[in-house]
Amino acid sequence: MDKISGLHDDLLIKILSFLPTEVAVSTCVLSKRWEFLWMWLPNLEFVSTCVPRPGLRDFIDRKLPIHRAPVIERLRLHLNWLSHTKPKDINRWVEIGISRHVRELEIDYYDSENENLFPSSLFTCKSLVTLKLKWVALIDVPSMVYLPSLKTLELETMSVVDGKSLQQLLSNCPVLEDLSVNFSYNGNLREFTIIIPSLKSLSLFLLCNYNLNRYEIDTPSLKYLKLVYWNHREHYSLIKNMPKLKEAYVNVGYSNLKTLNSAIRSVTYVNRLTICSVDVYGDGFVFSQLEHLNLCVCKTYSWNLLGQLLKDSSKLRVLNISLVKDHIFDKRYGMVSWNQPSHVPECLLSSLQIFNWSGYLGSPEERDIAVY
Repeated sequence: MDKISGLHDDLLIKILSFLPTEVAVSTCVLSKRWEFLWMWLPNLEFVSTCVPRPGLRDFIDRKLPIHRAPVIERLRLHLNWLSHTKPKDINRWVEIGISRHVRELEIDYYDSENENLFPSSLFTCKSLVTLKLKWVALIDVPSMVYLPSLKTLELETMSVVDGKSLQQLLSNCPVLEDLSVNFSYNGNLREFTIIIPSLKSLSLFLLCNYNLNRYEIDTPSLKYLKLVYWNHREHYSLIKNMPKLKEAYVNVGYSNLKTLNSAIRSVTYVNRLTICSVDVYGDGFVFSQLEHLNLCVCKTYSWNLLGQLLKDSSKLRVLNISLVKDHIFDKRYGMVSWNQPSHVPECLLSSLQIFNWSGYLGSPEERDIAVY
């Protein structure tokens, strides 16, 4: 221990940074040399577990205010009801983080009362570069919002979110580049708009949003789009103005041809496409730049979708057939018969170089497709 204690402060703090925050704090009892080192940790993580921890709230209340680092690089609060934490506690701790110029803030906290967790100062924090929120309610966003440094925003499984608050937040992040929003199983969301000139990557998850009436996306700088949409109900959707889009992931569940066509229309100029769909999209689409295609075959109609994609992708070089990660093929439904196109697609005659098929079992239908 004496040899380690003789190391420079910066190196000791670096060593402590590899430990869980509570363990790093506990080193203060080793000796006077270690008493205050933890206070300069750049990253702080307070995480509750599946075991009741009523003392965690008091621990954070005692230690966070005396933390001395002028900048908190990352503050992570992953807390559940077993930690006996209240919304007012989250509010207070976030306020402390903002006063220390926090750069990355991550909050994972479920509140059944849907109270507002955040101080108004969060929405004007100049230092914040990354903000990740899970389970929390995004309501009553103040009229004064300006996050000049925010580049990454993740909103996952929001308990409550309204379109007005979302728009108020997004429209005041002038350098936002990476946005991931998961509004699945949210019955409060009726409409939303995403208009962000600076955005480069967008991941949008809409599963079982039964009250959603419309959404609109306008992102002229976007390079990557991920759309996961599983809703029986059709509604107005507009995805436009993405001239720089290079790669897309489209997963449309249930039978919703209107939404699928809207999504396909927005990604016809991509170079790389991953697609999973119950339906075959309509006629009139041309993938003029598509070179790399990943087709998920967990749906029974995937093979006819393959025929359509081959016909519409004259420059295709790489074709991968597989199950997308976390997707499962339900064998009860079997395979829909392969409807072999009457004409050989241009890409099979001129451009296709690589063909990979993961999970090939050699069934009669599969053999027909492979031969084709």
